[in-house]
Amino acid sequence: MSDAATMAKGPELSRRSFFKVSAIAGGGMAIAATLPMASHAMAQGAAAELNAFITIHPDNTLTIIGKNPEIGQGIKTMLPMLIAEELDADWDLVSIQQGDLDMAKYGPQIAGGSTATPMNWMPMRQAGAAARQMLLQAAAMRWGVDMAELTTEPSVVVHAASGRRATFGELADEASLTPVPELNQVPLKDAADFRIIGRAIGGIDSPKIVRGEPIFGVDTQLPGMVYAAYERSPVFGARIVSANLDAAKAEPGVIDAFIVEGNGNIEELVDGVAVIADNWWLANKARAKLDVQWDNGEWADHSTAKYDETARALMASGESEEVFAEKGDVDAAFASASGTHEAEYHYPFLAHVPMEPMNCTALMHEDGRMEMWAPTQLPMNGQMSVANYLGVAPDKVEVHLTRLGGGFGRRLMNDYMVQVAAIAKQMPGTPVQLIWSREDDVRTDYYRPAGWHKLRAAWDENGKLTGWADHFITFDLGGGGFNPATMSATEFPANHVENLRFEQNKMRTSVPMGALRAPTSNAMAYVMQSFLDEVAHAQGKDLPTLLTEIVEGAEKAEGSFGFGGFAPGFDPQRLRNVTAKALDMSNWGQPVPEGHALGFGYYYSHQGYFAEVAEVSLSDRNQVQIHNVWVAGDVGSHIINPYGALNQVQGSVIDGIGQALQLAVEIEGGAAKQSNFHNYQLPRMPMVPQIHVEWVISDYSPTGLGEPALPPVIPAVTNALFTLTGKRIRELPIDTSKLV
Repeated sequence: MSDAATMAKGPELSRRSFFKVSAIAGGGMAIAATLPMASHAMAQGAAAELNAFITIHPDNTLTIIGKNPEIGQGIKTMLPMLIAEELDADWDLVSIQQGDLDMAKYGPQIAGGSTATPMNWMPMRQAGAAARQMLLQAAAMRWGVDMAELTTEPSVVVHAASGRRATFGELADEASLTPVPELNQVPLKDAADFRIIGRAIGGIDSPKIVRGEPIFGVDTQLPGMVYAAYERSPVFGARIVSANLDAAKAEPGVIDAFIVEGNGNIEELVDGVAVIADNWWLANKARAKLDVQWDNGEWADHSTAKYDETARALMASGESEEVFAEKGDVDAAFASASGTHEAEYHYPFLAHVPMEPMNCTALMHEDGRMEMWAPTQLPMNGQMSVANYLGVAPDKVEVHLTRLGGGFGRRLMNDYMVQVAAIAKQMPGTPVQLIWSREDDVRTDYYRPAGWHKLRAAWDENGKLTGWADHFITFDLGGGGFNPATMSATEFPANHVENLRFEQNKMRTSVPMGALRAPTSNAMAYVMQSFLDEVAHAQGKDLPTLLTEIVEGAEKAEGSFGFGGFAPGFDPQRLRNVTAKALDMSNWGQPVPEGHALGFGYYYSHQGYFAEVAEVSLSDRNQVQIHNVWVAGDVGSHIINPYGALNQVQGSVIDGIGQALQLAVEIEGGAAKQSNFHNYQLPRMPMVPQIHVEWVISDYSPTGLGEPALPPVIPAVTNALFTLTGKRIRELPIDTSKLV
């Protein structure tokens, strides 16, 4: 995602920008390590502010900072594993502490775009390896031996020739005085010697979660804390006219109620009414007495039905506002084709609905500092937004990172941080916790955009694609940064077809939109892989065969792209490899149980290559049943934590199944119709199939797993249903009444 890409500067590090070592009180060694973005700040004098990133205690225990927000993706466990591996630490002696927001210490602190692994694979290993080198230097000096004679065992330095041993804790003081090695020269372990990387390790917070310990943002408790609810218009883009504040203040437990004016940025603060009470239930209940009057402007008549009508009329007209990708002569390709096919596809708005609704706690200090406890995926953006709202420097906004109870892209936006800051500003010295209701969460989301596609394909007498066209109908979000309502000019198979035209129209809307797990890819995989399955069927072949034919003769794209310049180019062989693996896992082409069918889907997103096969049937009540999903994934040379990797793939598949079968947000009267789990039903346990996961190991640095396994499962399901029923699924969620 562009936010993540913007924060990355590439993996090249310098010794000066990366390390600071010092002794700690009571003995031991503290090692501060920063990622690439920190180098500029340090050059400006911030180096003196660095604290420990790795701390080795005299008792030989270690504390490693988990720098990134933990959103359930396992990053709080995985990144310290990289450090501990190269440090040669005893994992049983490691404790992990969540770091607060401080990019001068840690560099980018983000949870988004499946970027944590590719951004940190080398820097975190180098951090551990350099610390190990310094411990070896300290032991060599103590014993008067050549450092080359020394080795390490878990958290111990060993001189085999003399039998001498010293724990890391015993050497930490002396190690803190040794020179810091050049990071690009520090030796790293051979993969054959890994003890921690590749080991299945449970999430560091899992025992606390099972015990119900307070580690999430909503669990924050501070002395004298009050609770806030925030009433905003159900109609997107509305402005407040009036509210009955006295009626709300008269409710039991209510401390105050006041109007908050928006700042003109819907990603930060919209008009609303804050109600503050002794507990959240009373604050939320008092909202019903506000009788808020809103000026809905032009948006109150907007609806998904009207968007759909407009989009289909635009596609039928054949006229577009913009051609955003074109090569060759598409018209000539279709005119001379041996075969052509076309179809229209549509997907709806989707909400994020993480289990922990939006919340944040803020304390406005008397000296003008704002202190916050925030479950956010982009804490630095939240800090900047709050600072801008308050008119203070960013360093006057201190952000403590809490664990996030899910996010899936929703917490890339920090509107709830600015809301509570606006409330706490009115109550200096009093901690305020803002909690959204589930209805707030569903109705005031940044939704996955809806979209419409009119696709056309042409091929020659050999079945080779010669023409590819898409008329895309999307939304105008008014510019800015990352736009989830767009389509890439290189959307597969664009780079493998000689004649191409992608064109689009944009509709005006006030519906907020944002990134949802595997943004853009979750929609494009469904559309493109389903349509390619149609093309394959028209040619008398299956989709895996067509895909391998499309990339036949294609070579690996050279150079690095995106993600700060360290994402490798597309490699067709990786497509072939995961496809072959998925087909083998699922016994593709072999008989299946009566009334069952298999479908295939592939996609490359967030640097991960995934091919998936779904086995489906229809129940007696004509409900879709998914029995098995076979997943083959290539995310590089190592699966750092097999437990975490498996969890991410399984969760992605389940998310994709929910999107395929039953999830959609409808707009009526300029507002979201859905409000809670009764009419936005997430997947339940009976819907979950057996999910079989195998890895294709490739000679690439490891990449992320939070997102790339989701997109292929949707077309795998829709393509399986076509095989089963002969009916194409060209709209989501699947309407089973159209399968009979």
